Amino acid sequence: MKKYISRVLPILSILLSGILWGVISLFIRRLSAAGLSTMQICFVRLFFAAPVLVIVALIFSPKHMRIRWKDIWIFFGTGVVSIFLFNFFYFYTIIHSEASIAGVLLYTSPIFVMLLSTVLFKEKVGVKKLISLGLTFVGCVLVSGVIGGKMSLRPIVALIGVLSGFFYALYTIFGAIGLKRYDPLTVTAYTFLFAFVAALPFGDVRGTVTVLFKTPTLLLWGAGIGIVCTVLPYFFYTWGLKRVEASRASIISAAEPLVAALVGIFLYGERHNLLKILGIIAVLAAIVILNLPRRVPKKKPVAEPQPQLGENIPEPLDEEELAEAHQQMDEKLIEAGTPCVEEVVENRVQSDALPPTSEENDPNVEK
Repeated sequence: MKKYISRVLPILSILLSGILWGVISLFIRRLSAAGLSTMQICFVRLFFAAPVLVIVALIFSPKHMRIRWKDIWIFFGTGVVSIFLFNFFYFYTIIHSEASIAGVLLYTSPIFVMLLSTVLFKEKVGVKKLISLGLTFVGCVLVSGVIGGKMSLRPIVALIGVLSGFFYALYTIFGAIGLKRYDPLTVTAYTFLFAFVAALPFGDVRGTVTVLFKTPTLLLWGAGIGIVCTVLPYFFYTWGLKRVEASRASIISAAEPLVAALVGIFLYGERHNLLKILGIIAVLAAIVILNLPRRVPKKKPVAEPQPQLGENIPEPLDEEELAEAHQQMDEKLIEAGTPCVEEVVENRVQSDALPPTSEENDPNVEK
């Protein structure tokens, strides 16, 4: 049972991270309605997430906040190269196309993760991973509504959208390297600290703070996007990534567009058709297939060879050999100081010295 729980918990942790990322549209729409641009919203995420993560790490695990200078490149990779650049390219794609297209291009990330994991970590690409990868991408395309709609996309925007998926994938790659050396909380805290510093020049700090502190409600929405949709999911994902293969983790977390579609359907009244429903089913099927238990072929018990009749059967000892064996055994027991052994030996000697019974002396008794 413990083995089953230890196997399922990391999967549920990564799945939960995808769910929390999927509800981010609730916060983005509210902040956008207040007048914040997409880059400002990105800055708000980091503004609340980075300090919270660092403070929590310093309170609960200060010793884990010590990192080696030679490992700075790992957190530069997770924070600046991945989180900051992925957000930059992702928001650019949203602004210059549509959110559904941006979401599809973003979730090309499992393809990059699988390719990079095969090269860097020597992970095996099995049939289940390939099927799950295909279902995930097809599901994301169907959920987004790209198929069946009249959408045009400039090549440069498509390229930048694919780059958002590439840089999004790099968090899994750099994170997997960092988790071999540091605690999940350490990796997450330093990742967002580096990303926050990188976002400062682009976040229009004064204008963002002015809008954000207009009303307490808006401030709560800002804190929510930083904690509910950033701190918690990234911690859950990083914790699960330490216990699950990188390529598998990236596919499980693709529940995000599925949840985003459900939020749009049930909370915002977005229209859903057969293609969107099929896309939801495809993503669910990918997660289920990827996590099916591996079938281990049962080993057939090998029967031990039985001795044939009359084979390797020792011959019985005669009386002299039996008496000699008894004598050797008695001597060993006496030398070992076994209690009551001397009395047993003495009784045996006396019994051997007794005269034969009347039956043995009777010549009429058949021998």
